[in-house]
Order: sequence, then C-alpha cells, then structure tokens
Amino acid sequence: MKKILFLFLFIFLNLTGCDQRKETSSSSDEYSTEKKIENSNTNLKTIFEGSNEAKIHLIVYESLTCVHCANFHKEIYPSLKKEFVDTGIIKIEFKSFPLDMASLNASKISHCKNDGKSEILHFLFKNQEKWAKGNTIEEFNKNLKTIIDDQKFEIDFDKCLNDKKIEDFVLEGRINGVKEFNVNATPTIIINNKKFDKTLNYKNLKKTIEKLI
Repeated sequence: MKKILFLFLFIFLNLTGCDQRKETSSSSDEYSTEKKIENSNTNLKTIFEGSNEAKIHLIVYESLTCVHCANFHKEIYPSLKKEFVDTGIIKIEFKSFPLDMASLNASKISHCKNDGKSEILHFLFKNQEKWAKGNTIEEFNKNLKTIIDDQKFEIDFDKCLNDKKIEDFVLEGRINGVKEFNVNATPTIIINNKKFDKTLNYKNLKKTIEKLI
C-alpha cells in the first residue's frame, strides 16, 4: 500500500502524462532493467519479444490507459516486429508505467500468466476503448474483467488483481524507469540505453535503428 501511495503522489507532483514530449538522451552503465527487477522478484518475468542475443535492445515504457501507447501498438509495433524483432535484430521489453489505478490494475492482468509473453498486453491495447472507461475504478475493473473472461485467457482475474507480488513488480519497474532514464511521459522509448528523442513514428524509429545495425 505504501508503494501505491508513493507512486500516485509522485505522479501528481511530477505531472506525468500520456504524450510524446521530446527529451534529452540519457544513458546507464547497464542496459537492461529486466535483470534488476527480476533479481528482487525472482519468480516474476518481464514481458518481452525477440532474442536475448539481439544487437539492439529497445524498451517501451507505457501505460495501458494511454491512447498514444495504444496507437504505438496498433500503428508502429506491427512493422517493428516484422522488420526487426522477428529477424533477430531487436529485443523489445514492454515496461509498465501506470498513470492511474486503472492502468495499474490492467498491468497486473497483463503479467498474470507470468510467462514473459505479450499476448494479453497486446490484446488490452487493441481493445483499450472497450475497457478503459468509467467514472469509478470499480467500473474500469468490471469492464476489464468482462473482456478478459470473454477472451478465455484462462487466468484467475481476481487473484491476479489482488496479487501484491505482481503489483510490487509493476511499481518497481515504474520507479526504476524514472531513476534510470528520467521517464516522465508515455510512451517513452529507450534504445540501447538512450532515450529516443524524435517524434514517435515508424519512419523516425526505423532510421534510428538502422544507424545502430
């Protein structure tokens, strides 16, 4: 509970938003945030696609209630996957950066199977308009549960929603994003330890990636 209160106090104080603001590039001594988080939660896995041997490592910090993040999954990700992930050039990590309680709960559901796979995450972004609506968190949760149950992902929705280990994993990932890369908006793209600072579209992303190949 303390972590939840800290997270959302931090959000309000720093005016974190779902946008695509340009940022100055930053770097870290180590690339992957995956190892750091999994060391503190050894039974939980980061959602990722691609080969661990890939030359280029890309992290997407995103919130499941963020419209720009949903657009990334619908308009940019398919080409990115086909051209660079499936060909072994890129490993991509999807990092939860919840901006509100609804996105935090959705993030917990996306990690529910704890298999590192992105199926539920992509489904939630694709169907964002169906569940990310309501006047109370109870309404959001009800909508979320309905589409998850209808899809038959074979997960225990209520159990995952109340799983404190998954919750801590998500919040630690968010806090780490702020500490490591000064993430303050979603989606934020990190490529080989540097924040992508151009307008986020596939053309610009592709040019940056090709320079690193």
